[in-house]
Formats: sequence, C-alpha cells, structure tokens
Amino acid sequence: MNHTPSLPDGDQSVKGTRDWPHAPPHRLNTAGIYFLTARCAEQRHLLISDEMKDWFQEKLFALSDEFGWRLEAWAVLSYHYPFVGHSPPDEKGSAESLSALVKKLHSLTTKESNRRDGRPGRTRLWQNFRETHLTYQRSYLARLHYVHQHPVHHGSVSKGSDWKWCSARAFAQEVSPAWLKTIVGNEKSPPPEPTVLGKGGFSFSQPSNELNPSALLSAE
Repeated sequence: MNHTPSLPDGDQSVKGTRDWPHAPPHRLNTAGIYFLTARCAEQRHLLISDEMKDWFQEKLFALSDEFGWRLEAWAVLSYHYPFVGHSPPDEKGSAESLSALVKKLHSLTTKESNRRDGRPGRTRLWQNFRETHLTYQRSYLARLHYVHQHPVHHGSVSKGSDWKWCSARAFAQEVSPAWLKTIVGNEKSPPPEPTVLGKGGFSFSQPSNELNPSALLSAE
C-alpha cells in the first residue's frame, strides 16, 4: 500500500521547519530539519526498474515511520536519492537516528537487490551518505525546490510532478498556484488522482512573500 508521508503546511514551510529548533563526517548532534543525499557505489543502477523504485520508496516511508522521521520532500532515481526530513523528538536533542535509518535502508536494499538479481553475498553497494542541517529559511526552501525538481535536473521527466517516485506530485496537487511557483517554479498543477496520504494529509497556504529557491540554491 502506498503511504505518502504528510508534509508541513505553508506556515511551517515559510518558517523553515515544523519546530525550528565518500566517507563524510556526520554531525547529527542537533535535532531539526536535514537534507540528505546518498548514492550507490560506482553509480550502480540498483533502482533502475520501476518495481525496485516502488519497493525502495515504500521501504523509505516505512523506515521513516519506524525511526520517527517526517519526510518533507523526496525523490528516488536509479542510483541515488535525496530527501528533506525532520528528526524525531530525542532525549539528547540529536538526530543520530538518521544514521541508523539510512544504514538499515541500504542494508535491506542490498539484500533485496541481490535476491532479485540472483547474486547473493554482494556487499558495499552504497556509498556513505551526506547530510546538511538546515537552519536557515532560504536553505530550507532551496532544498525543497532541489528535491522536488531533482528528476527534471537528471532528464527523467520535464516536470517533477510527472515522476512517480517524488514528492513533487503530491505537493503540486495540494498547494496554491502562487506557493507552487515559489517552490518549484512555473510548473502547473497536474490533474488530481487518488493519493493515500499520512495522518491528516497536508495543506500548504500561500506565503506572504515569494522567495526564489532556485536562485538561492545556485548562490550558495
């Protein structure tokens, strides 16, 4: 069953967070919003089939729920994926569970890929991930834009909302035209189709002032 995570509303997005509080180092000692990217080793296209992308996306959703992370944007391509997520409440006030989430996701994906390919025993199919703690509004909005448009940047589709394994379609179905333009540019909302959302779904309101995430991203 496709379980699309609920996303923040417009006010939460404008503030930049719901609560606002090859072997790269992981600085996860502070809770908050994180932007993460990870890719397969040697650019292996482990997720090239539609069935495997379906499997991976559902596993990403399930593990995010298991570890208490709230996804706000995501995109799954054939050999890599980015996402923006909010860390869960933690006694230490940290986001250290992100490492465990990604480690389990990559481990399960390796086993599933080996099973489907009939090549048991393969290991080290993923590079280490990179994460960035987003503490500024402009960085947060820029990363939302980046993830929603990621399939477009890689030539997979002409509109992010046309890519099945990306948050852009659910985003485009729910937001106002002005807020959609703020985050993803001039893409028009696609015709609605049934979508299973997380608890309460999501709702974005038009922000009081429009930013240009694309320009902000290129300027950083």
